[in-house]
Amino acid sequence: MLCSAPLAALAQTGDAPPPLRASPELQEALPPAIRAQQPVFVRGDQLSGQPDVEATIEGNAELRRGDTVIHADRMHYDVPADRARASGHVRINNAGNRYAGTLLDMEVDAFHGFFSDARYRFLATGAHGEAARVDFIDRDHSVVHQATYTTCQRTDEATWQPDWILRARRIELDQTEDVGYAEAGVLEFKGVPILPVPAISFPLSDKRKSGLLPPTFGLDSVSGFEYAQPYYWNIAPNRDATITPMLMTRRGVSLAGEFRYLEPSYSGELAAQVMPNDSLRQRDRWAWRGLHSQVLPTPLGGVGLGLNIRRVSDDDYWRDFTQRGSIVGGGGSATRQQAERLLSGEGSLNWALGANSASLRVLKWQTLQDPLAPITPPYDRLPQLHWRFAPAPSGLGLGLGLDASVDADYTHFSADRRWYAQPNARRGYALAQVSRPFLAPAGFVTPRLQLHATSYQFDDPLPGGRLSASRVLPTFSLDSGLVFERDANFFGRSFLQTLEPRAFYTYTPYRDQSMLPVYDTAAMDFNFATVYTENAFGGNDRIADNNLLTLGATTRLLDPDTGAEAARFGIAQRLRFSDQRVTMPGAPVVSERLSDVLLGAGINWTPAWGLDATVQYNPKNGEFMRSTVAARYSPGAYRTVSAAYRMQKVTDLITVPDKQLDIGWQWPLNRLWGDDRTSPAQGAGRWYSVGRLNYSLQDRKLVDTIIGLEYESCCWIGRVVLERLQRSLDSSSTRVMLQLEFLGFSRLSLGANPLATLRQHVPRYQGLRENAPVPSRFSQYD
Repeated sequence: MLCSAPLAALAQTGDAPPPLRASPELQEALPPAIRAQQPVFVRGDQLSGQPDVEATIEGNAELRRGDTVIHADRMHYDVPADRARASGHVRINNAGNRYAGTLLDMEVDAFHGFFSDARYRFLATGAHGEAARVDFIDRDHSVVHQATYTTCQRTDEATWQPDWILRARRIELDQTEDVGYAEAGVLEFKGVPILPVPAISFPLSDKRKSGLLPPTFGLDSVSGFEYAQPYYWNIAPNRDATITPMLMTRRGVSLAGEFRYLEPSYSGELAAQVMPNDSLRQRDRWAWRGLHSQVLPTPLGGVGLGLNIRRVSDDDYWRDFTQRGSIVGGGGSATRQQAERLLSGEGSLNWALGANSASLRVLKWQTLQDPLAPITPPYDRLPQLHWRFAPAPSGLGLGLGLDASVDADYTHFSADRRWYAQPNARRGYALAQVSRPFLAPAGFVTPRLQLHATSYQFDDPLPGGRLSASRVLPTFSLDSGLVFERDANFFGRSFLQTLEPRAFYTYTPYRDQSMLPVYDTAAMDFNFATVYTENAFGGNDRIADNNLLTLGATTRLLDPDTGAEAARFGIAQRLRFSDQRVTMPGAPVVSERLSDVLLGAGINWTPAWGLDATVQYNPKNGEFMRSTVAARYSPGAYRTVSAAYRMQKVTDLITVPDKQLDIGWQWPLNRLWGDDRTSPAQGAGRWYSVGRLNYSLQDRKLVDTIIGLEYESCCWIGRVVLERLQRSLDSSSTRVMLQLEFLGFSRLSLGANPLATLRQHVPRYQGLRENAPVPSRFSQYD
């Protein structure tokens, strides 16, 4: 007979279901006093005892209290002591965490006692193991003796052995902090001991914890053998720190640290790295970085404070340390390389109230020079003050629908005169503009009038003896466009097709500006984002004398149900009515009446496919001056291929021709040999190829190369990555990175972290098992 009854009514036997109870999620929030009042239910083949005193269950014994369930062949429950003694095939399910063994003696609500010859499995990570004995300290703490620990999935094979396993004399499990502590252990991989573990902590979930992070080993042809051992300090939920001692056998010892903080009104991070007496450079090396953002309350509203400062000890720091996790940045392409050599030191205050906004900015650069490839340092801004007034159209009070704004800027430009033939200066600039948009469903017309006023005060006289200069220029523009729509069908698919012709005219009279120095100005790139603008220059030192008309058209294919853009095609060209005589220093006058033609296309026919292309075509000589074609294919998770071709010829703005092919990918390899399994749970693991190749067609050589293999098993991930990066015009660096990631436990790396490298360089790369869902306790509900 199967019996089930609450202990308070043990004399009344029956098979009615237990009463409704709170969900396990709600029970975790119950205070101990309320938990103690939860009823206990027992069930078994035979029940005997006294109500509210004791119960003895023989055969298929079961006890339930809150989120704890105990099964056994035999069980005795002492009601006043809340103590259960069970033997036989004993099983416990505590909020999804499972234990099994031969002998149990435990206070049920306090979850205090011991379990002999136990096996256990944790819900959050799927980790499991065996132990000679488990001591339950309370509901959140236990000690496992002579234990094993792994996350590898057990199979039904009698000879099954986990791919990796931790064997330890003692393991302490802290469910409050979700941390395990192992003592006197060894980590085995494929049956081979690979790492002695005198003491180690490891996560029981993805919760942050203090402790030693996996060490990093490396071998560098210049620095020698490298060893880094980071320590993570979880100070508080909103503050943490990482401290990393590092040994380089040919350089010496360094110490790096990073501190992060997050408060309701401010946040930031501080990082520093110090190496006393670098043996190869015969000097002390250091670097530091500080980021801080904060909102300061004032009677006139909040003021935003921002700090971003990076500094290093010497010009060679980026070359010696950037690849090895320096706090100043990461290695990579020429653009990133230059960014590593230009270190900003910036502080700003920003304020806004209604139609007014203002900012005060101080910016000072540290330029790391390479004798073979020197960089002209940018101008420091000591300081820059900017004010903007932009009222809403109704705020003007004229009822004419006008958009108006005024921008005013004062900047003190300062730089080392060894790099510049022009003097430092203080520049004041103002731009007032007013426009009247006329909008309709079928199109728009927007006339705009601008007035530019600029004044310079020079620290030293210009050639000719002038200590000041000024310029005032008006600009008129007229922007207009139409929108036509129709239903269309292409390749058996229905679309809403648009046709959007656009005409943009701008006029600025000529003023000779050749005597004005250039501090923050450069010619803008010729593309679809700049072809419909009034000025051909970015910055405020040059205002182009334009008398030109830009004509263009765009057509789009839109999904009629979602509005998503399936395809876009565009064309644009400038018609110049007079020469552009205002140019950058040394650049020729622009006299061509017809500019190059811009052609653009974007196709996203399905979510998996994407194509973007921009072509600059010169109709006079019939040549393509610049082309960018990028395509991607991403049919699913961990499957992505992207390719980009970039070509540019010598123009007035570009002096060095270039042709590059850029390919990136992440793709599973198992199907190449007929393996169609989609998950490691279905059998053997999966192989992935991942990488990125940047090939210079001009120089016929690979510039940057990253090639790697990843292996995903049920409980571990292996990575090997080869990286070759161009560091300068005549030098490159190569390194091999290896990593073993034991899921739910730790990572071991040889060399730099390959996972960080793949995320930084491979477009749309997705880490294996990234964002894996945390299992619900109902997945192991008993």
